[in-house]
Amino acid sequence: MSKGDPQKLPKKAYEAELRRLQAELVNLQQWVRNTGARVLILFEGRDAAGKGSAIKRITEYLNPRWARVVALPAPSPRERTQWYFQRYVAHLPAAGEIVLFDRSWYNRAGVERVMGFCTPEEYRRFLHQAPIFERLLVEDGILLFKYWFSVSDVEQERRFRSRLNDPMRRWKLSDMDLQSITRWEDYSRAKDEMFVHTDIPEAHWYTVESEDKKRSRLNVIHHLLTHIPYGVQEQPEIAIPERPARSGYERPPREENIYVPDYAQTIVEREASRRSGKAKAKRQDA
Repeated sequence: MSKGDPQKLPKKAYEAELRRLQAELVNLQQWVRNTGARVLILFEGRDAAGKGSAIKRITEYLNPRWARVVALPAPSPRERTQWYFQRYVAHLPAAGEIVLFDRSWYNRAGVERVMGFCTPEEYRRFLHQAPIFERLLVEDGILLFKYWFSVSDVEQERRFRSRLNDPMRRWKLSDMDLQSITRWEDYSRAKDEMFVHTDIPEAHWYTVESEDKKRSRLNVIHHLLTHIPYGVQEQPEIAIPERPARSGYERPPREENIYVPDYAQTIVEREASRRSGKAKAKRQDA
């Protein structure tokens, strides 16, 4: 961390503030829809830096019809023959949309550069074209934000080991992730050069300290909210109509339908049996 280790966020305070900020994000989305604004947010950073979890908190309560996450796989053979930015253009926001890129065209300045997936000429061309491309987006009215999630080598390795031992998250750990450990300084140099060439007045890079994921989530959401002039949006009044009187419809017999078995009931019964056995054991010990 750049300013030493900050105090740990109290859990209840974190949850309360996160919910408040998420409510503001819903308000922001209403403004985006009302005004036809186009919001584009790029999330970049080291592997396991907390990009995905931040995106999850941002989109948790947003209307998915108007907010989408883009996480593109490696380019296909056909896409490799296209202009580099071409496959990203199809995912840019239309009026009223918020689009979040979980990694973006900056793959070329990071993993492709470090791992040798692009030629030196392709890399130099990218550093030249990226600012031009982004200026065109901003000039056309897109609200563009670029966030770099920063994490230390020690914390990154700790998160890798945590994923390795967690069957629910092990899929997040790839061979490419593991190689980032041995190429730490190569990635650092690539990031530094990327910042030099692509941090432009029209689209600055904003660094998010992500040693503490909870802190980084609050910080990035708050920063986003304070940089878009959305204001308070009036919600349309919604009245639930009264249900009309029955008009003679008769539901078919339940036996005619195939129902999903009530698996949840087995949990209820198992828990009741466990509590009963525990109470019986206590009585026997008394």
